[in-house]
Amino acid sequence: MDDHHLSEKKLPVTSVTSGDAKFVTEDIYCFTIQIVNVCFIGKPAKNQEWVLVDAGMPGSAEKIIKEAEELYGKGNPPAAIILTHGHFDHIGSIVDLIEYWNAPVYAHKLELPYLTGQKDYPEPDSSVEGGMVAKMSRLFPNEGIDLDHHVSLLPEDGSVPGLSGWKWIWTPGHSPGHISLFRESDRSLIAGDAFVTVKQENLYKVITQEKEISGPPRYLTTDWKAAKASVLKLEQLKPSAAVTGHGRPMIGTELAENLARLAREFDTIAVPDYGKFVD
Repeated sequence: MDDHHLSEKKLPVTSVTSGDAKFVTEDIYCFTIQIVNVCFIGKPAKNQEWVLVDAGMPGSAEKIIKEAEELYGKGNPPAAIILTHGHFDHIGSIVDLIEYWNAPVYAHKLELPYLTGQKDYPEPDSSVEGGMVAKMSRLFPNEGIDLDHHVSLLPEDGSVPGLSGWKWIWTPGHSPGHISLFRESDRSLIAGDAFVTVKQENLYKVITQEKEISGPPRYLTTDWKAAKASVLKLEQLKPSAAVTGHGRPMIGTELAENLARLAREFDTIAVPDYGKFVD
């Protein structure tokens, strides 16, 4: 299992919400690490079965483990680790977490080449319209990692290992095998980076976490047509609460209105005016 020394890549970007954690519903816990969110799904109780969604920034395993053990007790690994996609800020600590917990990891089949050492992602587009973080993105690692036999395909029937009542939805655009998670019973959505609630390219907004619905982070999104279709698909679900990969969770009317506007005005709000992945 090789992570290309990903754990040594500490990035000097953080936000005012780094270290913040909150229950968005009684069993969805959103934990912010620097500029990215990971999710714990499961009611807080010792020996409660739970699932981790995404693996945060490089070097954040200790924080994730500490948070998980406070919620679910020591010696209680997640039933599964679900990856929305394989970009560095969502799998940054996966190798350390696998070594500590030995939990099964699941991802979409189109994301697997980037997680088994076969492919690297395209280099981030530091020329894309949007601001300072976009310009800094040339420093972001784009190499795939090799999780070897530790990663498995998500079930084809849309079910989510370890999570009854949830389904995974293919939401490509930001990456080929990007997925989001949805629970019909209370219309909870974990969107990954299909859309986010902060202008992720803008350094000031990333640091202050100013809430603003936005398309996927521009510097790593390679297929804008697919990204738009994914947002339309998620808006059709009429989620009542959404945790996104970046930015603060959104619920209720605020979410409904903003997501409808993003779907309606995607080309204006989300698609950059210029950049190497823009048609």
